[in-house]
Amino acid sequence: MAEGEIIVYATSWCGASRRAKRILDDHQIQYQWIDIDENMEARKRVEEINHGYRSVPTIIFPDGSILVEPADGELKAKLGV
Repeated sequence: MAEGEIIVYATSWCGASRRAKRILDDHQIQYQWIDIDENMEARKRVEEINHGYRSVPTIIFPDGSILVEPADGELKAKLGV
């Protein structure tokens, strides 16, 4: 992870993942999208964070904080938009 980069662990089929992506894109916020269906190492990381669950989106922020399956308002508040 590059310093200052938001990492979004997600899947293409998940509605909550697509909503998070849309919010980030709409506000032109840079992030790295990692599909846990395609990246087994990322899948394991998500399972570690979420105590064995593949909860997506799992979003990691540069300050080390993590949001899991955030509501739109919660994500926007964290992003300051």
